[in-house]
Amino acid sequence: MKISCTQENLNQGLMVVSHIAYKNSNLPILSNILIKVEDKLVTLSTTNLEIGITINIRGKVEKEGEYSVDAKLFSDYVSLLSKDRVDLELEDDNLKIICNKQKTKIKGQYSIEFPLIPKIKKNNPYLVSVKDFKQAISEVIFAVSNSEARPEISGVFMGLSQNNIILTATDSYRLAEKTIKLTDNKNQEEKKIIVPVKTLSEISRILGIFKDNILLDNLENMEIYILDNQIMFSYNNIDLVSRLIEGQYPDYIQIIPTTYKTLVKTDVNNLIKIVKTSSLFTKNGINDVKMELNVHNKEITITSSSSQTGENISKIEAEITGEDNNMVLNFRYLLDGLQNINTSNVIFEINNNNSPGVLKPDGESDYIYIIMPIKQ
Repeated sequence: MKISCTQENLNQGLMVVSHIAYKNSNLPILSNILIKVEDKLVTLSTTNLEIGITINIRGKVEKEGEYSVDAKLFSDYVSLLSKDRVDLELEDDNLKIICNKQKTKIKGQYSIEFPLIPKIKKNNPYLVSVKDFKQAISEVIFAVSNSEARPEISGVFMGLSQNNIILTATDSYRLAEKTIKLTDNKNQEEKKIIVPVKTLSEISRILGIFKDNILLDNLENMEIYILDNQIMFSYNNIDLVSRLIEGQYPDYIQIIPTTYKTLVKTDVNNLIKIVKTSSLFTKNGINDVKMELNVHNKEITITSSSSQTGENISKIEAEITGEDNNMVLNFRYLLDGLQNINTSNVIFEINNNNSPGVLKPDGESDYIYIIMPIKQ
């Protein structure tokens, strides 16, 4: 194996794949990156047996071959090299690296022990805007359950139809749902799947590497392929393959309130500010704030108290229709929803202090956030 490439291309490729490599006493090679040179392509790969990532990088191929080296060591070393040409060559069971006036050798392992990453045929993809999909992940992923007792809600539900993708996450105390349009309708098949939260976190992280790069504008679509119990996301010479979570996602549609007794419209940033203020005076471990809605005064009042820190009362103006109402909420859950409202005003629909409340962006119907009250 013998190749040459730029430090920038190699470093970016390593940033994409190296994150999921980890130390495993039973299978030490999982901490490695596989470098494969075949058919004039240079491919970097890693896997943790749940997720597999590959990326093709541009380079000049002089001799084909494959070898694996420690991901962290290789990535850290390449990131410190100058932005010049990098020569990689397999020599006497070592990866020799030459860049400018630096030369080093890294010991590794031959690829025969490296786990195979499943291949999914790239037929009939679901095509979605990269920017929209990255935004959608951030707007739901925080609501995923951390409990392993119910694996079906430890991932994100994805409902794929002819025109849309719906992403939903819940931990039973709150629920976030985001709908985004497909940019092209190459796949007519409807699918309902559960994607591991780590998979979507990794996709979001990878896309973040290109956030300041013109590539996000030039390559605006991501391809999604689904086969049996696996999903593949393909973007910019990057393929991420992941297992899906087995099981049936809860029928959450039935818990979304369809009517309300009180409707509130207010400035989202002002509401965030007073919720944060009141959070300083909540009971430790309960995180409770009381929201009172006064139709006549057109005011939202947020109160909190703690025997250790004191008490707080904060008020803001709001458009309120319907009847006076109140609800006790976990301020952390409330802030999570408010901070993912991307309009200047937020809509809050409430029935009573025992039923879930619904947050929506003003004038948009593609996002809802449901929050359960703290029962007194």
